[in-house]
This record gives sequence, structure tokens and C-alpha cells, in this order.
Amino acid sequence: MIDFDLTEEQAMIRESLQGFAAEVLAPQARAVDEAGAIPDEVIQQGWALGLIAAAIPEAYGGGGGERSCMTNAVILEALGGGCASQGAAIMAPGQFVNALIDFGTEEQKAEHLPRFTGSEPVFASLALQESQFGFAAEALRTTARRSGNGWVLDGEKRLVPFGDRAEHFLVLAGDAEGASAFVVPRDAKGLTVTPESGSMGLKPLPQAKVTLESVELPGSARLGGDAGIDAQKLLNQARIGACAMAVGLSRQATDFAIPYAKERVAFGEPIGKKQSIAFMLADMHIECESMRWMVWKAASLLEHDDPGAAKACVLAQDYVRRKSIKIADDALQIFGGHGFIRDLPLEMWLRNARTLTVLDGPVSV
Repeated sequence: MIDFDLTEEQAMIRESLQGFAAEVLAPQARAVDEAGAIPDEVIQQGWALGLIAAAIPEAYGGGGGERSCMTNAVILEALGGGCASQGAAIMAPGQFVNALIDFGTEEQKAEHLPRFTGSEPVFASLALQESQFGFAAEALRTTARRSGNGWVLDGEKRLVPFGDRAEHFLVLAGDAEGASAFVVPRDAKGLTVTPESGSMGLKPLPQAKVTLESVELPGSARLGGDAGIDAQKLLNQARIGACAMAVGLSRQATDFAIPYAKERVAFGEPIGKKQSIAFMLADMHIECESMRWMVWKAASLLEHDDPGAAKACVLAQDYVRRKSIKIADDALQIFGGHGFIRDLPLEMWLRNARTLTVLDGPVSV
């Protein structure tokens, strides 16, 4: 039997973060987008919530909570309902941490995880995205080849979150066995970080291009050691994380459009009473619920290493990519010409929705 009821802890997290998103993130979302930068206090506030440290085992100084893709989906949806850019910034280091928890050796965990349990934010990034169309884990252009007891990496990664300040990068690269991930320190010889020129959405999130030219790494840099990683699972976690955030954004757009449709009078009655608008709003609500169940199902299957997880992720991603864009656009259309003006957040939501649905990240469950 499939049960979508949240645990008591998950319900508390959801309620708390929905309040944080509504009271802290949403009111300043437009100003943050216009400034094109995430305020340091937002990062600090997000870090203080302990969302990343909570899943780190007690043995490494963390909260000792259970690492849960499902809980992360709930977290990302709640934050996405306040501001996708700020939510992504708060959770971006979690990609590095979660990958270590899932795949790291005991030595790798002991070396890196304790740094993420303190009171001050620590930045590390998953370098996943590449320039080519149709990015896939099995067709990586960034390569890793053995050299003695170590590795040599070559390639280029794009849109790496917090590339401007990350202490370490977790670089996904193709090797003779398929795909592996490597922990690369910022000061590695041959590694160059340059700011991206910008993107359509998530504008305040600092993103960078990371170029690797014959970067030499010790054998211990390969995540998981000889066992390596499940690259497809890592990629699916990133995709479902972005989908979860897009669901929160879609819910936000729907909730914003409903009161306006009740108040805006045209031809003698509220536009919400017009059949075309009423049906549009009903469809938006239905699609939000449908997307949520598909994302939660995929996250739950990923969490339990179910063989059906890959299929569930593909279906959820395809559905969310199509429907979240339509919901953001329909909300904008309900407001008419005013929806295109930056007085309101609708055009920002449409840009952010488009970015979340084309990037494999920048957050993960």
C-alpha cells in the first residue's frame, strides 16, 4: 500500500518552513531578485535552521537524523513556496553533504562532514551541469583517467552554485567504469573558476563555470573509493530536488492568483466567476496536487533504492517540467498586462520556473 501521509517530524518541518518562507523569504524575494545577490543574513538564517546538519550522523558531529529524500522533498517544496532563489541558496551545500552521506567512505565522511555541523555556513558545491544539449550521466564530457594511484580530470562544468566561494567541488566525471564523483579542493592546480554571465531565472544565486585542465587528484578523492557511486541515482536526486522546488513555486503562484480572481471585477462581476478563469484556477490546483504526489513518490522510491525509482523520476520530471511552466504562465495571464510588470512577482516566478525545469539541480533530495 502506498501511504503519502507525512510523519509527525516531517509535518512539523513542513509547517515551520512554510512559516519561514512566508515571513522571511517571500517578502524580500523581489528585492533580492532585483539586486541579483543573496543577502548574507539569508544564508545565515537558513544555516541556523540546521536543515543540512540534521541529516549528518552524530559520529561526525551532526544531528543524527535519518538521511531522507522524502524529507528533503518536503523541505524544498516549502522553501520554493517562498522564494526559489533563496531556497536554492540555503540548500545548495546539501548536495555535497548528502552525496557524502550516501556514497562516501568512512575516511571521506570523517574528513569533510564535521565542517558542516558548526554555526557558520560552509560552502561546497556539486559540479554537475555541462554545456551540451541533452546532459546525461552516461555521456559526460568531463573525464577522469587513472594516473598511477591517482586521477587526472579534464573538462568544464557550468552553472555551479556558489562556485565563487565553495571550498570544495564534487565533480561528476566519466571514467572507464561509467561515471564517478571526485572531491576537488578549490586550490587544486589546473582548476579555474569564473563567474557565469547570468541566467533567465534564479538570478540572485551565484553560479560559476568550473574548468578543469589536467587536475591531478589522489586516489582518495574518488567518492566511494573503489566502490564508486551510483551516478544515475545522484542525478535523479538532483532532478527531483528541482522538481520539488518547482511544486512549491507553482503552489505559490496558484495561491496568489485566486484572491485576485475573486476581487478583480470585469463586466460587472469578479473574473473568478467567468468559466474560463474558474476552470483555469481549478486546473492549476489539480496540477499542483498531481505534481506533489509524483515528486513524493519518486523521492520515496529513491530513498528506499526501489528498482522503480528511475522510471518514477523520469515521469515526475517530465510532468513537472510541463505543468509548472503552464501554472506560472496561467497565473500571469490571469493578471493580464499587469502580470508582466515587475511590480508583481509573476514574471519572476515564470523565469524561475523555467530555470528550475531545465537545470539538473541546483538542489537535490
